[in-house]
Amino acid sequence: MSSFRSILYPLYYHGSAANHFFRRRIRPAGMGLLILGVVITCLAGGQAPAKESNPIFMVLSFGMSLGIIALIALPFRRARLQVDRDLPRHATAGEPVKLRYRIKNQSRLSLHHAWLSENAPDPRPKKPTFLVAREPGEETRNAFDRLFSYYCWTWLQDRRLAFDPGDASKPLELKPGATHTFFAEITPRRRGLVRLDDLRLLLPDPFGLYQRCAKVRTSAATLAVLPKRHRLPIFELPGSARFQPGGDAAARTTGPSGDFVGLREYRPGDPLRLIHWKSWARTGQPIVKELEDTFFPRHGLLLDTFPDAGDEELFEGAVSVAASFVAAVDTRECLIDLMFISGRERVVTAGRGVGRAESLLEVLAGVEFSPEPEFDSLNKLVLRHSEDLAGCLAIFSGWSDERSRLLRRISAFGIEIAAIVVCNEPPALRPPRVHFVRASHLAKDLMGLPTNL
Repeated sequence: MSSFRSILYPLYYHGSAANHFFRRRIRPAGMGLLILGVVITCLAGGQAPAKESNPIFMVLSFGMSLGIIALIALPFRRARLQVDRDLPRHATAGEPVKLRYRIKNQSRLSLHHAWLSENAPDPRPKKPTFLVAREPGEETRNAFDRLFSYYCWTWLQDRRLAFDPGDASKPLELKPGATHTFFAEITPRRRGLVRLDDLRLLLPDPFGLYQRCAKVRTSAATLAVLPKRHRLPIFELPGSARFQPGGDAAARTTGPSGDFVGLREYRPGDPLRLIHWKSWARTGQPIVKELEDTFFPRHGLLLDTFPDAGDEELFEGAVSVAASFVAAVDTRECLIDLMFISGRERVVTAGRGVGRAESLLEVLAGVEFSPEPEFDSLNKLVLRHSEDLAGCLAIFSGWSDERSRLLRRISAFGIEIAAIVVCNEPPALRPPRVHFVRASHLAKDLMGLPTNL
């Protein structure tokens, strides 16, 4: 199978490139004209009609004349633009995002009836990926489809496509030297960093049959796409009796917190806003207000980055669930430690006086799964921070004996822990405090979670 795929790969690779080239340059009207020409030729039996007055001959001649005139006019459609992209700070997978362009016409001619189009990076898979890839449900296809693996090729391309370009709002109409703000819409398909480096100016011919697809010279840009988030019910994270002392150093970074205790002499490093000016004026020495130390609940959020082979979609669901909890938790009143292993141990903290929840979403946007499971390392990572944690919430991509053992080991150490398992179908036997959500019904199942996790 793999040797035959090696023969198919260059055919599919170059065939996809040719298909993309022509589809981008032949407009729907032009495609209709080509189909009409083929149909008429078939009706004529592949031979030219004997008389020029024949209606078939007249329609065919008229269509060919339009096509030839459109092709001749196409090279005269030119433009010279200066374009600057203005991207939002973040986008979200699966949600449309508007891109703004500042355009200046540097040509001596006016520009009419043109559009800007942002093209996604090349989605064609590499040869080693194609040789070993297996399309979901491939075993249900007939022998011919399994042999030629065309559907596997299209599935890989669809998976690798970074975003879907949307329709531009209005055509460009620019006089020489004029500037204009233009909006285009794209819909990111997956989280991560999307590189935008293929901006095209579409210049249709007068009949709208074909179009030039001229590359616009502009600097490349990168758009950060955050994981998709889902609505969650009102919930309480595991552990509510233990607290992490924030202390004055952490509390003062977010404003007054803690009750007033008394006055004391100034110490190097005390913030100016805590100085008691009346006492300083009375005593001649700097005096500061002393506040009671504040305590913040601190929760661990464990992300399982060890999906089984073929369960990569479950991992993406787990990342989406983790992002949903990060977005839903009020980090002004607690601390969140995001823990996972991706090449190395990672602990990222957000919350009051430490960092914004947005920083955790940015980390989740780029997290990748590990090729080998390292549950022992994940267990040690949690135990090293056990003294600080009020409790833990684990997000698993699939369910297995190793994951069950990890929960028991963490719980045996005295850490209150619950788990959410993203799966295809939940098992009949469900351990306590382990909640199963189906990847195909993620939004619905998350809304069905209990209040007390």
